[in-house]
Amino acid sequence: MSQQPSGEKTEKATPKRKREAREKGQVFKSVEVNTALSMLVLFGVLSVFGQSIVENIKKLMTYFFKMDAPAEMNAAAVSAMFGNAILMFIGIIAPVLIAAFAVGVVSSVVQTGFVFSTKALAPKFDRINPLSGFKRIFSKRTLLDLLKSIIKITILCVVAYNEYRAHMEDFKGLMGQDVPTATAACVDMILSVAFNLAIAFALFAPFDYMYQRWKYNKDLMMTKQEVKDEYKLTEGNPQIKGRIAQKQRQMSRMRMVQAVKDADVVITNPTHYAVALEYKEGKNTAPKVVAKGKDYLAQKIKEKAKEHNVEIVENKPLAQALYFFCEVGDEIPEDMYKAVAEVLAYVYKMRKKGGRA
Repeated sequence: MSQQPSGEKTEKATPKRKREAREKGQVFKSVEVNTALSMLVLFGVLSVFGQSIVENIKKLMTYFFKMDAPAEMNAAAVSAMFGNAILMFIGIIAPVLIAAFAVGVVSSVVQTGFVFSTKALAPKFDRINPLSGFKRIFSKRTLLDLLKSIIKITILCVVAYNEYRAHMEDFKGLMGQDVPTATAACVDMILSVAFNLAIAFALFAPFDYMYQRWKYNKDLMMTKQEVKDEYKLTEGNPQIKGRIAQKQRQMSRMRMVQAVKDADVVITNPTHYAVALEYKEGKNTAPKVVAKGKDYLAQKIKEKAKEHNVEIVENKPLAQALYFFCEVGDEIPEDMYKAVAEVLAYVYKMRKKGGRA
């Protein structure tokens, strides 16, 4: 069975890798989506406010051409005139500017979320390496981008040509019209062509978005060794963690076995299971499990019980039930009260016979 090279990127990017890439400003974004949304919104705004914008520009030009010249024509007066003209012009086209700014921000945030990173501005000297540049030019990624551009240009050319043919007859009827009427008709035709091009962009944009997402995930893929190294950094070395966990279990077992000396009885299977119970009247509402174990640990519990003269009682079904349904530190469930009470009664009876309190 053939093995993949250790340096081949075959693993999906981990959440940590994606988070680090995002902090560096590396996010996937489709320019085509931004372009399509911008064109659709802008032409929508022009279709609504276009007539008003044209009329206001006419009024602005008429006002400035008919206004009386300043008594003293100097640089300050000319500068003031142009400043007023620019402010008035900005006020006229404000709907278009606001729409362009809003659609740019919204389309970027929708695709990538809010990202602010200065790391993306840092110079990368490998980009000016001629060898790296040569490899990028003749890479599969470049060929895919070229194919995508050819498809996009072909679609746009087909749409533009169809619109041109559809409006050819309309141009003939404009020859006898006056200039304002012909100009308005031409503007309507241009807006119609541009709007259809925007729709074509909008139809192409989802495919570009999916391509950009695929390319982004492909670039972030990791080798098996990188995944292992990251796991060691974030979670710790598995071998060391295993040894720590083993040591913790051993210490926990030692503490549990030491607690047997305070138990009232150890109920056994007799060889496989051992459960130590403690009941202090006034302190516990029900008998409590202070230790339990299986096989080797069960033997240790019994040895500690014998060492401290704790009574050992053999009751196979009760020992198994206590082992599987109770955890160390838990009080026994109500359905075991009767069986445990009988065992404790027997233990107390044996203590009295033995002369122990």
